[in-house]
Amino acid sequence: MSMRINAKSILLGAVSAVALMSAAHAADVVAPEQPASGFNWSGIYVGVGLGAGANVHKLSSDFIPISLNGIGGEGVYGEATVGYDYLVSPRFLVGGLLDAHVGNIETKLDVAGLSASVKETYGFDAGLRVGYLFTPSTLGYVLGGYAWQKYKLDSNAGFGMDWDQSGYFVGGGLETAVSSNWTIKTEYRYTRFSTKNDLLSQFNVPNGALNLDTSRHTFQIAANYRFGAQEGGPAAFEGPTYNWTGFYVGGGLGAGAAVHKVEVPPLGGLSFNGLGSEGGFGELNAGYDQDFGSWVAGVKVDARYSGIDSKLDLFGTDVKLKGDYGFDVLARLGMKVNETTLAYVLGGYSWQHFKFDAPAPLDASWSSSGFSVGGGLETAVTNNVTVGVEYRYSQFSKKDFSDVYPIPSGLATDTPSFHTVRLEAKYKFN
Repeated sequence: MSMRINAKSILLGAVSAVALMSAAHAADVVAPEQPASGFNWSGIYVGVGLGAGANVHKLSSDFIPISLNGIGGEGVYGEATVGYDYLVSPRFLVGGLLDAHVGNIETKLDVAGLSASVKETYGFDAGLRVGYLFTPSTLGYVLGGYAWQKYKLDSNAGFGMDWDQSGYFVGGGLETAVSSNWTIKTEYRYTRFSTKNDLLSQFNVPNGALNLDTSRHTFQIAANYRFGAQEGGPAAFEGPTYNWTGFYVGGGLGAGAAVHKVEVPPLGGLSFNGLGSEGGFGELNAGYDQDFGSWVAGVKVDARYSGIDSKLDLFGTDVKLKGDYGFDVLARLGMKVNETTLAYVLGGYSWQHFKFDAPAPLDASWSSSGFSVGGGLETAVTNNVTVGVEYRYSQFSKKDFSDVYPIPSGLATDTPSFHTVRLEAKYKFN
């Protein structure tokens, strides 16, 4: 079975690798000294970041008992941030932030010469965060607040429109010092927008005839410049002593979205990217790392059980497409941004099982092989335990449904891709 590697997947992998390494390297060039033991987390900061993710649109109606969750899109974005943090104790921090972003998270439809797309163009978030210092140099945090997003519908048929939606976001991440003023962070956000029920009002269609509910899963890598961070003085507490070499076992909880590119050539060359799924998952892993000084290399194997699915409710009948379980065999390469925190990229083989829950004889299951790329931050919290936040982009090979149903080859195919983020904890045997 052939594997389809497109420009988007290469770009997403490059974003993860280049942003992590260039952010840390740039910080070293500006200020090559290591972060002071008493890094000052209180104060104003500004930052820039790159991210990737996917959204899922749920369509429903107040007048017809039909709903589809959902229509999915994927892409990348850039973001600028300004914020303020204040240490309320040696380990606890509170702060506020304002972000502005532009991107191309997009759903595409091509059929019989007609092309149309729905794209997230620009938006902003305003929120609060609460953090806990695992070490003097590394912060774990949760955040949430208000989100606003602009959407645009384009087509080659002379039809287009735009609208905006507001809602809320929640998330979390890790941020670590890499010099006297610079930090890098990895962060996940789940955004849920309020129901848009007047999308077709300009066509004199009653409100509620078409309801749009949108959710988004995003991950970003960012570099922040903190004013006055070098004024921290001596550390209020000591960090752990951690040996990166050795075997480990771990587990994690995650969330994300999948986008299925469905192609039906007999229907005017129909190409729909795509059918959206979302949900959470649990994961177990084991691996080995080797410390080479400033660099750490390793391999890992993980297995997961997932609730990522899409749902069609048709006159009281539920139909679901699930990505229910799978595994990965991955290699990773990391750079120590300080003695207890590792910034890394990873990639390798992935396998995923899919299940279509529908009335017989349409119910079916199948599996696909593919690849994953991504990156994250991992920090020691004790001499044997680490926690981390990691993003992966996974793409699986095209599935011809003639392998699943008694239909001609090439009649219908599916190419799924996943954007997932996990919060992990590992125990290292030293």
